[in-house]
Amino acid sequence: MWRPDPSILMLRYIYRRLLHLIPLIIGMTFISFLIIQLAPGDYFTRMAMNPEINPATIAQLRQEFALDRPLIVQYFRWVFNICHLNFGVSFTYHIPVIFIIKGRVLNTLVLSVSVMILTWLISVPLGIFAALKENRPPDRILSGLAFVGISIPSFFLALLLLCFSAKSGWFPIGGVTSIGYEELSALGKFGDRIHHLVLPTLVLVICSFGGLFRIMRGNFLENLRAPYVTPARAKGLSEKKVIYKHILRNSINPLITIFGYELSGLLSGVALVEIILSWPGLGRLMLEAVMTQDLYVVMASLLVGGVLLILGNLVADILLAFADPRIRYR
Repeated sequence: MWRPDPSILMLRYIYRRLLHLIPLIIGMTFISFLIIQLAPGDYFTRMAMNPEINPATIAQLRQEFALDRPLIVQYFRWVFNICHLNFGVSFTYHIPVIFIIKGRVLNTLVLSVSVMILTWLISVPLGIFAALKENRPPDRILSGLAFVGISIPSFFLALLLLCFSAKSGWFPIGGVTSIGYEELSALGKFGDRIHHLVLPTLVLVICSFGGLFRIMRGNFLENLRAPYVTPARAKGLSEKKVIYKHILRNSINPLITIFGYELSGLLSGVALVEIILSWPGLGRLMLEAVMTQDLYVVMASLLVGGVLLILGNLVADILLAFADPRIRYR
């Protein structure tokens, strides 16, 4: 039976998934734009309360930013500018939005990627270890720690560690660098950034560990009792080969599937932790922009955050297609 080249099938699969991004992004941004406009007034409404500002000036500003036009016209004007990589101008900072979010996106990505790498490096091996030690003290201790991590909200744990750091002085509170950062050596600058990254990373790793650990442990136990394990052992394969070549490979597939959802939950948790621990990322920027009704900063932050979530799910689908040939052939 003839089958097409797997690489061609993979490229077709990625191409179809990329095409799905377009309606997703349009729908996400349009709904977000509508919800933002439901708030009473806008940024210039607050300016109108100041008697020293001429109403003609406010009307001119509204016309300049196209806020006097119908909602649908405002949205398509924003989409047109986005297609030309123009994110607009911030009402509050009076500078292009791209310059504001550029550094914030990098900070959020550094935190998110650090948390995800550490969480997977800790949760997956410990999940396998707990499954192999089922109902023994190591399994019960790790399962108990996982339940504690799942039960504690990230914002509450962030508040606890914030109080601890304020009293102990072990970790810096807020920011990504210290005051004398520019005077440090290259190694000193790297260490200073890592020192500032420890506290928010610790909060998110503790809160993310439990769910991934429980899934890995459950998947491994299910495959450990699967019918194909007995024939593999009967063939004379070593226990290590049975575990790592057969059981682990089948247990890891569901984790790849939830990768995108893990990124989604992680980014939402990052936003809360950023606000509490004063980490200058997208979450804190979005809160400040919503409070001041800075429309274009809010939309740019939502767009970047939404694209990151969609790309996370896309990467998960592609990784799963690599791991499972049935998806490619389908």
